[in-house]
Amino acid sequence: MSYPAAPWTLKGYALLTSHLLDVNRVRHLIPKELEIKTIWPGKTLGGVYLSDYSSESVLEYSELIVVSATVSYQGKAGSWVSHIYVDNPDSVAGGREIWGLPKELANFTWENNNSVTVHQGDRTLCSFKSNQPWFAWPQKFSGSSFSTMNSDLLLFSAELESRLSLVGSKLEVPAESPFAEIGLGQPFVTFRCERMTLNVKAPEMVGQRVVEVAI
Repeated sequence: MSYPAAPWTLKGYALLTSHLLDVNRVRHLIPKELEIKTIWPGKTLGGVYLSDYSSESVLEYSELIVVSATVSYQGKAGSWVSHIYVDNPDSVAGGREIWGLPKELANFTWENNNSVTVHQGDRTLCSFKSNQPWFAWPQKFSGSSFSTMNSDLLLFSAELESRLSLVGSKLEVPAESPFAEIGLGQPFVTFRCERMTLNVKAPEMVGQRVVEVAI
């Protein structure tokens, strides 16, 4: 398998939701070295990111990312990606070997860029529908995410530029989905990113994990 070196520049469109998640439901998904940040008593900020990257990207593929918490480590803040799915084997390999992300293969069925269903075999991971945007504005923003590779704790940043719009949406996560336990519920806000350029930078090592070895 072949994949480009970091950074990856990805172009296309995306749908991004925000959710208040129960800390007690996601704590077991987060490395103990990371502090879960709360924005409400017992609640952390998570979300779902669904995207379709075009042939103008370094790789062409669709992606589903589930952020189960906002976390920090030694003064550095970022998100924690607990589940991530793509439909390109090269993206799986690059995500795992460059960023230490737990990428898995899945199938994506898009309809009019506003709704998508994600499957693994005969299991539905989630389905998502959004309304057509009525107003969009140019926007740039950046963020960081943590990941792990062996005993290394990694941090990487991403910069996004797009035409952004607020849309209504509905997310369905069936009970058989691997991330149903998170309790995403319905998003309290959903953004649509059109004419998007996403630049994902190479990770840096920021710490070491204590890896427990079973005897």
